[in-house]
Amino acid sequence: MTGTDRTGTGPRTGPRTWTSAFGRACGVLLDAIVRRLALARVSPNVLTFLGLVVNIVAAFLFGYANGDNQARMFRYAGLVIIGSGFFDLVDGAVARASNRVTRFGGFFDSVVDRYSDASQFLGLLVFYARGDRFFYVVLTAIVMISAIMVSYTRARAESLIGSCRVGFMERPERLVLVIIGALFNRMAPVLWIIAVLSTITVIHRVRYTWTRTELVDRAAAATPGQAA
Repeated sequence: MTGTDRTGTGPRTGPRTWTSAFGRACGVLLDAIVRRLALARVSPNVLTFLGLVVNIVAAFLFGYANGDNQARMFRYAGLVIIGSGFFDLVDGAVARASNRVTRFGGFFDSVVDRYSDASQFLGLLVFYARGDRFFYVVLTAIVMISAIMVSYTRARAESLIGSCRVGFMERPERLVLVIIGALFNRMAPVLWIIAVLSTITVIHRVRYTWTRTELVDRAAAATPGQAA
């Protein structure tokens, strides 16, 4: 692709394609929206909260589904989740554009993201419970727990070792899979994929943190002896 990357560090190289033109057009549109919101002094935290509200709507659609309208309700929920991505895209950009980046804003965004994820799976829990599908109630609960643990292990590890971005199944990947499952009415296999890969990601992060902390602890233990 050609053009300037999102970080502004330099031009991208490669042939021009219709996808690159579409990407640039979307970038221009998004930048215009961000500027308007920044000029209007819209709070980034409000945008973050609106993202949660939209995800709650998606959860309601999941929970409202039944055997007769499942495909339609799930499709609507998938489209709503896609719409919620708009707020994920603009809240941080508006904060930067309006010079309102704060530590609390980052904290609030992280907390709201956890509630947004949980709300989607809560809607699925209601759907499977209403359909008396106990196995998938348990599976969805496992998915909800493992998704939260993916985020928690990273946050806790980074309080100890600085960075822990290992593992595949983070929030963007989960959202894409949930959207695919909703739009194509294939939520059951999607839940299996998320459950397995999220658990693997948690294990990977635990092991990675263990190896990093072991190195730090050994270095700390060796320092007094070396000084002597």
